[in-house]
Amino acid sequence: MNIYIWAIILYLAVIIGIGIYKSFFIKTQDDFMVAGRNVSVWYLVGTLVCTWVGSGTLFGGAGLAFREGFAGLWLSVGAWLGIACVYFLAARVRRIAEYTVPDILEKRYNAAARVLGTITIVIAYVSIAGYQFKGGGKLLNIITRTIPNDMSSGIDPLIGAAITCAIVVLFTLLAGMVSIMSVDLFNGIIIVLSVIIGVPLLLLSPDIQGWSHVVANLPSDHFTVFGEHNAWWIIGVSLPTFFLLLGESSIYQKFFAAKDDKTAKRAVVGMIIGVMFIETMLAVFSIIGSSKYFSNSLFVVDGKINATMTETIILHLARFDLPVVAGAILMAAAVAIILSTANTFLMTPSTNITRDIYQRFINPNASQQKIILVQRTLIVALAILAFALATQFQTILAMAFTSYAIVGAGITPVLLAAFLWKRVTPQGGVASLTVSMVVTIVITAANAVRSEPLLDSDYIIIPAAFASISTLIGVSLLTPESPSEKYAPFMENGNS
Repeated sequence: MNIYIWAIILYLAVIIGIGIYKSFFIKTQDDFMVAGRNVSVWYLVGTLVCTWVGSGTLFGGAGLAFREGFAGLWLSVGAWLGIACVYFLAARVRRIAEYTVPDILEKRYNAAARVLGTITIVIAYVSIAGYQFKGGGKLLNIITRTIPNDMSSGIDPLIGAAITCAIVVLFTLLAGMVSIMSVDLFNGIIIVLSVIIGVPLLLLSPDIQGWSHVVANLPSDHFTVFGEHNAWWIIGVSLPTFFLLLGESSIYQKFFAAKDDKTAKRAVVGMIIGVMFIETMLAVFSIIGSSKYFSNSLFVVDGKINATMTETIILHLARFDLPVVAGAILMAAAVAIILSTANTFLMTPSTNITRDIYQRFINPNASQQKIILVQRTLIVALAILAFALATQFQTILAMAFTSYAIVGAGITPVLLAAFLWKRVTPQGGVASLTVSMVVTIVITAANAVRSEPLLDSDYIIIPAAFASISTLIGVSLLTPESPSEKYAPFMENGNS
């Protein structure tokens, strides 16, 4: 058994041990769903960073940086701008002190908005959890390979994804949000440490030996702001992460876990610093590595770059190009990235269904123990669904863009309007949620059955967001405005 496997086993032993310990303190719905609403700034920063930096960054973002150079960072820039906007909402979200985003949607709109919001979140978040499992399968394949360029010499990625799914489910079942919050600060430290060590070691490795090698072995457009693309491509790449971040239900759920509104707001500052640093360093790491592998047969087939294989560049570098100890640390960080995001994206939709469907409409008087049992059952069911869904997409980036569009076009406009526009109406919110979901699903389904895509996954967010926003505004202006008691709690300082 190699050192990389031992590093991962040690990491898993630590976090599962923490989960088991914390499980003894889970008594109520507040404990399981929002960690008792008593999370401090640093733990909140850790979990917010780890929520966002997942397989979409580790695989999708890294693959994009391999293929496009620094222009690939536009995928991340959208999220950075989204976090900056969230800063101004964090305190208000925490003051409302609910459990889920659909709680907010019903409070500001109506019960139909709650149900539609729940459906939207479940579809998107199960997809996101699915590509975390897919990422875990790729990781296990790479660390078990006996021949670097031969995928068949390692564990089957599908089996690896199933193993990842099982581990995530076990950890999430133990203590819910408490276990997630407890280990994410630890996860964040591992991730930061791994890139601080890994980037300079890779740059100075025998096969690269400095930045001059990187520049000499990559196309010149890899070092420009836009690469070989135009503004339309930049918009298509950055809008999905921008809109997703603004409507990211798991982030708002974690604001509900903060001990007060000031803690939530301060944590966003730490989040933007941490996310910008980690995503930039991972992109740089990928670009340095691409200078060695840009023409390698593993990543380039018949003169064309294999997008699916480029998504594994960071793990490939950790396994075969870094010194063993540094590579093992980076592998452990990769596991942290995958698991910390996967458990959050199972936790959030299971919370939504439990809180927004079961508790709200089916069994309002359910006991605390019953609610926790229902949510644990849903975690298992959603994980199985996520695993099945992950097999339907060729690349993690394509799966990410579709998921981002579902949330970004569906949840974000109605959520922002709830806090920023007094004139928005229940009819406008419901219509917007419905239209955005229909547009995104129709385009995705058409892409799945056509030999040529109806619209590249990079650009799905554009028609979906346009339809959502225009419907929200148009229907709201054509329907009677809401009474002040409906919107007052959402405005600054809680007044109209």
